[in-house]
Amino acid sequence: MKCPFCRHDDTQVIDTRELEEGVVIRRRRRCTNCDRRFTTYERIELNLPAVVKRDGSRTEYDPAKLRASMALALRKRPVSADALEAAIAHIEQTLTTSGAREVPTQKLGELVMQELKKLDKIAYIRFASVYRSFEDIVEFSEAVREMQGPPAPSARRRPRT
Repeated sequence: MKCPFCRHDDTQVIDTRELEEGVVIRRRRRCTNCDRRFTTYERIELNLPAVVKRDGSRTEYDPAKLRASMALALRKRPVSADALEAAIAHIEQTLTTSGAREVPTQKLGELVMQELKKLDKIAYIRFASVYRSFEDIVEFSEAVREMQGPPAPSARRRPRT
């Protein structure tokens, strides 16, 4: 690691700490030439696949876009920021472990819907209504019924005589 002040190649690590639950490592360093101190941060660099849009164009995966779309669906819902971050981490882990170089937006949308379904049913319906572009109320009703699951058997009452 080069010193940012004198550009000398030899620096010494003075202190190392884990941040953000071990995802980031903070290191305090000292230059052996000018004796000045500075801090560096190490993060894991994930190789996430490129996103293939519906029109065939490709773009780099952007976690900020994913976070924004999920946060919009979760707006004013009782879901913690930690739960949202865990859902995003799960999506990114799924993308990373797939080994694919490219992922279609449809697949990414399905992963988001799976996570939202676990977090909050209303957020799931909000996201699905935009993502699936419902044409009419029937399609929307089907999505709501899908969230409700199979109907519970109703106990029928016998009329009194």
